[in-house]
Amino acid sequence: MKKVWIFMAACLIGASLLLSGCGSGSTPETSASTGQKSSIPADIKAIKDRGVLKVGVKVDVPKFGFKDPKTGKIEGMEIDLAKAIAKKILGDENKLEVQAVTAKTRGPLLDNGEVDLDIATFTITDERKKSYNFSDPYFTDGIALMVKKDSGIKSFKDLNGKKIGVAQSATTKKALQEEAKKQGIKMDFLEFATYPEIKTALDAGRIDCFSVDGAILYGYLDDSTVILPDRFSPQQYGVASKKSNTGLAKLVNDTIHEMKNSGELDKLIQKWGLK
Repeated sequence: MKKVWIFMAACLIGASLLLSGCGSGSTPETSASTGQKSSIPADIKAIKDRGVLKVGVKVDVPKFGFKDPKTGKIEGMEIDLAKAIAKKILGDENKLEVQAVTAKTRGPLLDNGEVDLDIATFTITDERKKSYNFSDPYFTDGIALMVKKDSGIKSFKDLNGKKIGVAQSATTKKALQEEAKKQGIKMDFLEFATYPEIKTALDAGRIDCFSVDGAILYGYLDDSTVILPDRFSPQQYGVASKKSNTGLAKLVNDTIHEMKNSGELDKLIQKWGLK
């Protein structure tokens, strides 16, 4: 009987050890400051082991993510946010690798693991939440309308029967269609891969209006164009990650909360002249 009890106790201890090491999705890591072991999520450990954070960013949105054609450098508020997250994970904001994305490509690049995060004017919607983790919003905007000054277009209703240029896979088209239905007007849409293509189409007269979030439009405003006062459908930008990367999603959200509470996020918005 004594041998049986010893055997059962050994089994229980072994099972306990086995369970404690399974299903957590985390790996023990020793703290350099305290010498104590702490648990680190597997998705964050993978980034640490790689030594670089990979982020999908816009390169055609002035003030958010824009590649200077003269220097080749990509700068903007979202690039600074990516640096802050890289520093949080890796202790160095320069351990960051950015990749250009568009409204159409940012999702697939996240899906296939080419980027860890998308920080790319990615509007948070209930539909998108089914596919990705989204952080709390770091910027809120509204859909706006840019037209040529000499077009005679003064309001949304003046776009009845007109052609509107929008980005592929963006939320703009759906929002404008809903508003047009409310106001009893009809409009046609042409979809483009990039914002510069939409602006070129507006300048060439192929479309009557360039529509996207207001802060993005201001980056393309010039002497020949005007942005109408109308605003539709609040657009909240969030940092997106794969559904399975819950540890990374939590770290990102915690970082944004810290930046909001410290005023650092407001400083970034002011730095880049965003409203």
